[in-house]
Amino acid sequence: MVKESHSPAIESAITVIDAHKGMIRMADALRAGIHRNTLYQMVDNNLLERVSRGLYRRTDTPPLVNPDLVTVAAKIPKGVICLISALSLHELTTQIPHEVYVAISRDTTTLPRLEYPPIRSFRFSGNAFTEGIEKVSIDGFEIPVYCREKTIADCFKFRNQIGLDTVIEAIKFYKTQPKRNVQALLDYAAVCRISKTIRPYLESIL
Repeated sequence: MVKESHSPAIESAITVIDAHKGMIRMADALRAGIHRNTLYQMVDNNLLERVSRGLYRRTDTPPLVNPDLVTVAAKIPKGVICLISALSLHELTTQIPHEVYVAISRDTTTLPRLEYPPIRSFRFSGNAFTEGIEKVSIDGFEIPVYCREKTIADCFKFRNQIGLDTVIEAIKFYKTQPKRNVQALLDYAAVCRISKTIRPYLESIL
């Protein structure tokens, strides 16, 4: 098979995009020296697809298993998957999130506009934002998400927004999972300042 030839600008752009695992933000492309017209030409030539506003992906890459989380992580690189979306990743809920729940620093001024998927953002501050983050590999991308214990503490803190029944279900699922760390859960509850209110639920369920 004869390899399709492209202009030097497109070949250079392909090299850069491949280094980003086949997906790149417009801002990152511009910083790498790719002209926006090159990206538009690649879209016209069916070499790239526009995943969301300002986000592009190679058309010859395998379909994403979880495009919503990958898209949000790419568009909001300083965000952290949280609450119900994190519960779902950790298999702590029967709910199917219809939005991607993402935590952002309280100092964040603006969020990028996403046409899809729908997101629901929550502003965390200090240790409540920075503690308990782990990386989960999804479709070859490293997605920041809060660990199981931090997620349960966060969900209890935001129980009025997501429902107390959701939190109780998560704690019950957590009880059945291996390698539980109840002390870590209590430590994150202290970070979230909900130690006194969550303790009776933990004692009655765990």
